[in-house]
Amino acid sequence: MFRNRTGEFIDAHEYPATTEELIEAYGDRDLELPNGSEQLGDVLGRLEGETFESADDAQLAVYSAVSDKAVGRVGYSDRDPTPLGSPYAPVPMSF
Repeated sequence: MFRNRTGEFIDAHEYPATTEELIEAYGDRDLELPNGSEQLGDVLGRLEGETFESADDAQLAVYSAVSDKAVGRVGYSDRDPTPLGSPYAPVPMSF
């Protein structure tokens, strides 16, 4: 996910650090995601008032807060059948 070296900057940042500090330092960086991109500031903005004790904590939080642009098919699971009437039901396809 961090193809543009954002992970390196997060790793190099001094911790503990707050959400606001990371947004100020790196908020304008774009995260390249499988279905588009998203600014790091927007992702971290979803985590109001967090304090990260380490770079690992910050990176895990970013992984948790990215939008659905970071996943393949939204609502897809190869483990469970889609419940009847679900808005995530796949569109029928003919092969």
